[in-house]
Amino acid sequence: MKRLYHTSGAAETQALAQMLAGLAPPHPLFALRGGLGAGKTCFVQGLCTGLGIQAFVTSPTFAVANEYRYQGRRLIHLDLYRLSGPDELDSIGWDEYVDSGDPMAVEWPERAGDLLPPGRVVIIDIATGPGENDRTFTVQFPDSAP
Repeated sequence: MKRLYHTSGAAETQALAQMLAGLAPPHPLFALRGGLGAGKTCFVQGLCTGLGIQAFVTSPTFAVANEYRYQGRRLIHLDLYRLSGPDELDSIGWDEYVDSGDPMAVEWPERAGDLLPPGRVVIIDIATGPGENDRTFTVQFPDSAP
């Protein structure tokens, strides 16, 4: 199922993410595709709010992974920008993250190649414009989602 959403500003982007957190399949992996400055981390801030996480959310560009704990679980936030491809995923513990069943938000998911877990992936393409704060989100839910 594919849906299109438009936002204008960070607050609307975060509200959209909060709403999508409630529509996602069990153990979701949000694959966030978009250029630099598209709003991927802003989206993750909204996911955290939607999950009840009260933490300061930043991009894990240099750390590669941030974890946000809530209700005995964690949201795993990965930024694969600095990886050259799927062959480097072992170095960040990719299999352990995927096998944990914890929700994941992955920026630059194309760097994971074919290693995104089927049935869990919510693909979110983010396009910017026409205004500076305008975003268009194309959201593709897996077939198993409600």
